[in-house]
Amino acid sequence: MNIPRKLLPKIISDLQTTGKGVVIYGARQVGKTTLVNEVLNKTGFKTLYLNGDQQGDWYEAMISRNLSKIKLLVSGYQALFVDEAQRIPEIGLSLKIILDNLPNLKLIVTGSSSLDLASKVSEPLTGRVYSYKLYPISQFELSDIETSYEMKTHLEERLIFGSYPEIFSVEGLEAKAKYLSNLTNAYLYKDLLEFGDLRNSTKIRDLLKLLAFQIGSQVSLTELSKSLELSRSTVERYLDLLEESFVIFRLNGFSRNLRKEVTKMDKIFFYDTGVRNAVIGNLNFIKDRDDGGKLWENFLLIERMKKKEYQGTLHSNYFWRLTSGAELDMVEEENGKLTGFEFKFSSKSIKPPKSWKENYPNSEFSVINRDNYQQFVA
Repeated sequence: MNIPRKLLPKIISDLQTTGKGVVIYGARQVGKTTLVNEVLNKTGFKTLYLNGDQQGDWYEAMISRNLSKIKLLVSGYQALFVDEAQRIPEIGLSLKIILDNLPNLKLIVTGSSSLDLASKVSEPLTGRVYSYKLYPISQFELSDIETSYEMKTHLEERLIFGSYPEIFSVEGLEAKAKYLSNLTNAYLYKDLLEFGDLRNSTKIRDLLKLLAFQIGSQVSLTELSKSLELSRSTVERYLDLLEESFVIFRLNGFSRNLRKEVTKMDKIFFYDTGVRNAVIGNLNFIKDRDDGGKLWENFLLIERMKKKEYQGTLHSNYFWRLTSGAELDMVEEENGKLTGFEFKFSSKSIKPPKSWKENYPNSEFSVINRDNYQQFVA
């Protein structure tokens, strides 16, 4: 199934019209290499392809940071594509040399984890590259090839099995379950364990399972540390690693310093609901599970995030809760405007919390359900 990626025209434009390079971050298996190959096919650049997972004769030249050796390596090429760049020592310094001294060479770099790639790239290449995040397939992207009816028909499948590109071409429930099991076991922890300098994945797996059961709820680091028999600082480090490797993301509490607003604990969600369900070993459909509302919340949050980031919109997302129990699933702040959202899988109509309208009278409020979700995410 060929699904056009929203970043495609942006990256093509960047490579063709500027002297800057392009860096694409994202988890393994989200389609970074496929996207870059499509970019290069459409632009027609003669390209040198280097894969950090597969060291070859080129490796010495790239790590030498010797301009003469690098020039020999890229001579005759119009573009350089460095895939899995996080595996090449001090890659940022080598790329800086290329951008500073070979301005006509188009440069595009991908990395499966920001754990190492960001630290090696961000500082040397400040102002020299455009950076993007590539996510699993978004509803925003699917809306280009599916009708509204088709999207709604496939909704429950997306909630259960997620949106990694390959899942769209895997047929049958058993095959999809096998793919997700392989994804979580073979790829999810690979860079995390290597670049996070972790000796054993057991505690990370246990932590992920605890987080998976708690999506939609505020997470206590103290409780997590007790359950895992780890120090609070170790749990915080693991959470940082999971977030930096695009497995989970945090949602902070919204506050304008009202004493009754709850902000001390974050909510934690998964970048992909299929991965979340595979972590807890539950790939049942909605009628056979009791966490449909939580899945719906996670799904809408990440799909909204994908849409806004691909649109290049500056915005911030939060949840909102008072000590009295009044709450909103999401607060979006954009251009000084506040909008509160409540997510309901059913079509039941509800009113905004009275305290929300009292404290933020100029804000807006909307309920997102199965009838109107497409305009929210697509």
